[in-house]
Amino acid sequence: MTPATTQLQLLGHASFRITTPEGRIILLDPWLSNNPYVPEHLRHPERADLLLLTHGHDDHLDAELPALLARTGAKIAAPAPVRFYLQEQGVPAGQCEAMNVGGSIDVLDVRLTMTVAHHAAHVDRPDGTTSHQHEGVGFILRFSDGTVLYAAGDTALFGDMRLLAELYQPTIALLPIGDRYTMGPLEAAHAVRLLGARHVVPFHYGTFPSLVGTPEQLRQHLGPNQSVTIHILQPAETLILSELR
Repeated sequence: MTPATTQLQLLGHASFRITTPEGRIILLDPWLSNNPYVPEHLRHPERADLLLLTHGHDDHLDAELPALLARTGAKIAAPAPVRFYLQEQGVPAGQCEAMNVGGSIDVLDVRLTMTVAHHAAHVDRPDGTTSHQHEGVGFILRFSDGTVLYAAGDTALFGDMRLLAELYQPTIALLPIGDRYTMGPLEAAHAVRLLGARHVVPFHYGTFPSLVGTPEQLRQHLGPNQSVTIHILQPAETLILSELR
């Protein structure tokens, strides 16, 4: 049965599966095939309708992504250099949704906006070399049930998150909190204030020794603000976003 809700499932680390009210499947930063933090039964999806990549680091862009795109026929939106890299790997240009920071498109009953992120990135090639230097991005997804999801991607804190709040009024924000390579709990707490989001899913923490930020520290930095709910998801756990208000 087609779900009438927007659902968010953590796959592991920074990878998510989103199900739209129309039953479409969106994979966000699907590092799956060799990701030890993703349960085995979720590593090789047979179905996807849209893939969103925030940047090309190998903990976000799976080495087997071209095969996944060929298997599913899904569309993909990504920073331009990542899109060009995938086309070099044989991904048809027709599967790529060309867009850039600040632009929006309608795709699969979703209004998708690509946002700025502050994260120096490159593509990690399977042979161990790097190429296609670029800045990471984030995404705003507006669903038919009124849910507005802000997927920040790997990013530092930046003041224009306040503009994202004014323009899009996100229902829920996916924020990295690991520190060192992204903002940590202190900065993420301030991001929550700028965004005005009442629901937060932290990610990109605890999976590598260098990612030391924790949800508990995020809660401490948010202080007594009881209007914000931190959803600490475990791999394979699903959150019904349509119920969050």
